[in-house]
Amino acid sequence: MTMSEANQFMGESYISKSYLRHMKQYDLLESEEEFTLAKKWREDMDPKALHRLVSSHLRLVNKIAQGYKGYGLPMAELISEGHIGIMQALQRFDPEKGFRLSTYAMWWIKAHIQQFILNSWSLVKIGTTPQQRKLFFNLRKLKNMLGVSDNTFLDAESKKHIAEKLKVSHKEIDEMNARLSQPDHSLNVLTSNEGGGENQWQDLLVDETQDHEASILHKDEFDKRQKVLEQSLGVLNPRELDVLKRRRLSEPPETLETLSHELGISRERVRQVECRAFEKLQQVMTSHPLVAAKNNDFVRNQTIIFIFWGITCVR
Repeated sequence: MTMSEANQFMGESYISKSYLRHMKQYDLLESEEEFTLAKKWREDMDPKALHRLVSSHLRLVNKIAQGYKGYGLPMAELISEGHIGIMQALQRFDPEKGFRLSTYAMWWIKAHIQQFILNSWSLVKIGTTPQQRKLFFNLRKLKNMLGVSDNTFLDAESKKHIAEKLKVSHKEIDEMNARLSQPDHSLNVLTSNEGGGENQWQDLLVDETQDHEASILHKDEFDKRQKVLEQSLGVLNPRELDVLKRRRLSEPPETLETLSHELGISRERVRQVECRAFEKLQQVMTSHPLVAAKNNDFVRNQTIIFIFWGITCVR
């Protein structure tokens, strides 16, 4: 046992013993006395009645919290959540319905402790559906009943038994079993204890965000391409410019049918205007210094396409 584990054990032991001594100071309530106190609290909001009701159920909180100590969380925290649960129960408890406070409060105490465990046990959210919650709090218990180790994959027979017992699918069982078998690991842990290295796992993560210099270069390149395109569009007549913009620079592109009706020409003629406009644009762009500086025809053609469609996609 490490020093930190020993300190935690001693701290938990002290809290548990101190809490036990404290709760034993309060006697359990008889049915009639509980009914009277609950009526006082419900009707008159009597703080003394509330204190007596809560203190008489500290044993119940402790008993329920002890049942969840296997999740590796501080017992003091579990007990605190149990206290919140019983306070929530007392806000809604109606003694006139004929059942005892312990029967009603038990479900609220469990609900608060379970939610605390789900929120604290993992950085990744689990237990977000009723089936997952049921699996989370019962899978380990059922595996122990079946004699299966915590870190062992379940065989078909075991999964069938658990699925029938909890009314869940085999896939849900596999996912939860894998999740419980692989706890979270800190990115601050050293990658190796050998050789005196101090690199942490987080040092190996790649930063995929673009740095400031790259962003400036990208914007500058985009502005140049846009300027080339805007200057080249000046060689087109109004009809060619309208067809090219609506067919190549719009998202989604206008259909040949729509342009045919608007311009009073055939669809084939619209297609010809579009192709002619693109050829004229290509000729002008080929002579532009940004494109002409490229070494060969293939690279120049690729640059033209890159400029044209790069602007198109952004727009």
